[in-house]
Amino acid sequence: MGRPLVLYALEALRAARALDEIVVVVAPQDVERARRSLLEPQSSLTERIVAGADTRQASVRAGLAEISPSCDLVLIHDAARPCLRPELVRTCLQAADRHGAAVAALPATDTVKEAGPDGLVTTTLDRSHLWLVQTPQAFRRDLLLHAHETAARDGLAATDDASLVERLGHPVQLVLGHPDNIKITHQEDVPRSEHILSQGRDDVCRGFAFRSGIGYDAHAFVEDRPLVLAGIRLRSNRGLLGHSDADVVCHAVCDALLGAIGAGDIGRHFPDSDPQYAGISSLSLLAQTSHLVREAGWHVENVDATVILEEPRIAPHIPDMRRALADAIGTLPDRVNLKAKTTEGMGFTGRREGIAAHAIALVRPALPASEQSNPEEQKCGSTSQRRA
Repeated sequence: MGRPLVLYALEALRAARALDEIVVVVAPQDVERARRSLLEPQSSLTERIVAGADTRQASVRAGLAEISPSCDLVLIHDAARPCLRPELVRTCLQAADRHGAAVAALPATDTVKEAGPDGLVTTTLDRSHLWLVQTPQAFRRDLLLHAHETAARDGLAATDDASLVERLGHPVQLVLGHPDNIKITHQEDVPRSEHILSQGRDDVCRGFAFRSGIGYDAHAFVEDRPLVLAGIRLRSNRGLLGHSDADVVCHAVCDALLGAIGAGDIGRHFPDSDPQYAGISSLSLLAQTSHLVREAGWHVENVDATVILEEPRIAPHIPDMRRALADAIGTLPDRVNLKAKTTEGMGFTGRREGIAAHAIALVRPALPASEQSNPEEQKCGSTSQRRA
């Protein structure tokens, strides 16, 4: 639905209101992109992006290394399960608080058979004792650390963290999961997840209430300043004059997004009289604007922008520019379009005095990340505990 998969799980974890820290473990090459597009600048939680490793087990260990020592309980969830419900987060934490280890799971409803390499059945298992394990999985921090340290020392591997804890001889409590908490593994799981995520929305929120916004910006050329367009620094003898990095493309897109949600313009939110924005990357302003869009309950459907200039030639850079804009917005590159036009020598752009940009943005009501809980339901175990 035009958003990074991990955002759905992140929103559910934030909405659970039972955590103090969130550590997102991503591929090493995705760390900077994830920092720009996933973290909430105004979040009440401590949020970090961490480079993972070649295996799930090693990646979890990398995440554990970043958790504050003051955290007593640790909850682990797979980003591939986007339909997470906040109440399941709270239930797992409560069970881990009582038992030291708890995992979400569903009782097996199908008959389960064991087979050999030749595909012939060797045993029919008693399904009354079988459970299908999900995430989240929650543990006392010291217990989970000990389990991972022991596994690393002994060269043991497991498909989930509960298995490592079980090898220590520590009991793991099963918590009733949810049938909708599916793991996206195959292509056919994607439409099923989208259907689940779209449930419970009224007709207005089913895509019929789009809003659009238009943005425009222009800056004059000056000597001895870098030229930045759509977040990409270009080779040029001149840059653009402005309080920030004067990225006209980002500014136009910001205004289009703000216009779509009726939130004024870029000058209202990031005034050029404020020294904190002096020389700031406009990708950062775009990321903050996108956060305002999400906070207002909207989702960016697509953005289309046109940059008007005689020089330099930007066609070779457009794929990188689209990716940079998409990362800052928190969407996919195919939802962001960018074109370059000249005015055939007419006007201030034709005289090479500056660059202008136009943008249009389309937004729709955001899918609810979760059901919100009341204050009593938000309490989870001891109030003195910290959870990651």
